[in-house]
Amino acid sequence: MRRRTRSAVVLLAMLLGAAAYPASQSSSSGSSVAAQLKQIAYLKASNPVEDAHFGCGGTLTGHAGNASAISDDGNTIAIGAPHENSGAKGVNGNQNDHSVYSSGAVYVFTRRGGTVAQQAYIKASNPMDGANFGSSVALSRDGNTMAVAAYYESSAATGINSSNQADHSISEAGAVYVFTRSGTTWSQQAYIKASNTGQAAVGDGFPEGDQFGYSIALSSDGNTLAVGAIGEDSAASGINGDQSDNMANQAGAAYVFTRTGSTWSQQAYVKSSMTRPNVLFGYSIGLNGSGDTLAVAEFDADRGKGAIYVLTRSGGMWSHQARIQADNAENGDSLGYSMAISDDGNTIAAGAADEDCLIPGINVSGCDKDQPSDTSAGAAYVFVRNGTTWVQQAFLKSSHPHKSDWFGVRIALSGDGNTVAVSAPQEDGKSRGINGNQEDVGSSEAGAVYFYTRSGTTWTQQAYVKSSNSDPSDEFGSSIALSQDGKTMLVAARGEDSGAKGINGNQADNSVRDAGAAYLFVR
Repeated sequence: MRRRTRSAVVLLAMLLGAAAYPASQSSSSGSSVAAQLKQIAYLKASNPVEDAHFGCGGTLTGHAGNASAISDDGNTIAIGAPHENSGAKGVNGNQNDHSVYSSGAVYVFTRRGGTVAQQAYIKASNPMDGANFGSSVALSRDGNTMAVAAYYESSAATGINSSNQADHSISEAGAVYVFTRSGTTWSQQAYIKASNTGQAAVGDGFPEGDQFGYSIALSSDGNTLAVGAIGEDSAASGINGDQSDNMANQAGAAYVFTRTGSTWSQQAYVKSSMTRPNVLFGYSIGLNGSGDTLAVAEFDADRGKGAIYVLTRSGGMWSHQARIQADNAENGDSLGYSMAISDDGNTIAAGAADEDCLIPGINVSGCDKDQPSDTSAGAAYVFVRNGTTWVQQAFLKSSHPHKSDWFGVRIALSGDGNTVAVSAPQEDGKSRGINGNQEDVGSSEAGAVYFYTRSGTTWTQQAYVKSSNSDPSDEFGSSIALSQDGKTMLVAARGEDSGAKGINGNQADNSVRDAGAAYLFVR
């Protein structure tokens, strides 16, 4: 699964003030938490289409974006389908139009008690072929602000709300769209581009844009937006350097935008503190609740070990605080393939989907000697902050690791930092539901999610989660999201094949290949 450049491609917890390591090595899956976890809804698009991939930000090997988001209370849900192909624009347009290939869409659902309903069908203001609108989505705490990425959008526009949205001159430049809700009505508030959109391909050169929107994050109030652009090429380092320098191919960058009232502006242009070509800074990104702590992954750093950069904001000014790597980092582990941060900014959870150890459990030893094997079994890590110092609190492995599970491709962290969900979308278990037989394998790439909780500084695996209609190639866990208290979990399966529409339809219908589905769990 190892990717060395973007061309080849296409963090869980802390008790405030604690720096304890190791934590528990328990991998229990029979606790009361697990017993309470149950599936309450099966969600489909209102217009399921073949290969729409409802719930996934593109191919798993090629994109770290998380196409699922949920509000703090778990009552607003947003799910992207980046390969939906309607040419409709804006909100609640013609879903049956199939004229713009992979333009992408986002579906907003609301929940009241045990009842879920679709509230809106949302498209870009400039749908384009292959733009992949919905590849990543993010919601504010109250669910009333939503950011949507289209990292293959091709306009040469720069800045906020350019009138040049219809331009197609820079392939894969990328864009982010901000939508707001008043009552039950959604509308687009902003069309956001980088301040240095990039350059068009010259001659027969292969078009590789900056992919602005490859990863996105919102603060709790929705007033701070962070955007990763893994293909950005400047050799600048630090904050607000020379954006016009294109001497470090695919070094990557991050951008911070802020909102006052309804007006958005760019606050910072953020680069690695040690910029180098082909390290993909911005591969995954996270903001704490206040928006004053920013975490950015440099997925391909240091021969693929990967690294997480932490930056902090004071008075509108950003500065680098730390560079984090795993205690057992090895070449090619890909730390930062996925990443999330708690509301207080003191816990980071990160996935390393290419980590190769096959030993199950939590804080196990012996996983720093698994090379030169290349199993891509995957791992996840929890890092915690005390003051300005970051340490590793937990090293998480699944309770049943196998080759090519890609455990850690997607990761979600509750706002309180005490619950983490880690997906392994290539996992091959044949069971369905909660805590089935992990030894019964043979359902290739059905996918699974592993659910962990923290008490004090001790992490415990609580559940092994499968969908209610798990089938081969569903890739359950292709995106995941958790509510603030970790009691509501949303999981998507990009390869699910049912032609059902809406809520709790016929799960056994397999008539629309790779339409995708999502599942809502509560405890």
